[in-house]
Amino acid sequence: MIGVIDYGMGNLHSVEKALQLLGAPCRRLSSAAMEPDITALLLPGVGAFDPAMERLDSLGWSAALKTWTKAERPLLGICLGLQLLFDSSAEGSRQGLGLLQGRVEPLPPQDKERCPHMGWAPLRPGSRSPLISTNEPASWMYFVHSFAAVPTDANCITATAPYGRADVVAAVGRGQLQATQFHPEKSGRCGLDLLQRWLSSLD
Repeated sequence: MIGVIDYGMGNLHSVEKALQLLGAPCRRLSSAAMEPDITALLLPGVGAFDPAMERLDSLGWSAALKTWTKAERPLLGICLGLQLLFDSSAEGSRQGLGLLQGRVEPLPPQDKERCPHMGWAPLRPGSRSPLISTNEPASWMYFVHSFAAVPTDANCITATAPYGRADVVAAVGRGQLQATQFHPEKSGRCGLDLLQRWLSSLD
């Protein structure tokens, strides 16, 4: 059973619909006191860093996610859910979850590129990841963001994407902890394929 974390700042319906299309049982979790049948967690997110961390802290999710990840249990972050994994963000002043070291920074200024970055971009594979295929043509994913992670350890970067003349972090991972800056649930067949690879990695 996939637990979809409901802390009031995620597009839960789209995520649930994508998982259902793939035949994956899922359940919304509003309480950090998780049922014993939950085998993996999904942390979605839409909005700003500080309000999201305030919600996670107040609902007990911050401590629960740290315990979950320390036990090397599967966690997938999406969009803001990726950014929250890091130590801090230039978007706010609160501390992040600190599950990955680094900081979230504004997208680099680019000529002829709008910010927020909103639209489709191809993935460029980085470090090995159960989510990212290297045996197929480039996967195009849907992005909506104004900030991107800058990890301390570049080895956790599993994919980048072009943004003007720059490459920005599109996905990160370390063991059972994986995350995407883009929205796989809104990325058509490529996004469903990525989610299926994640689900297959849980077996």
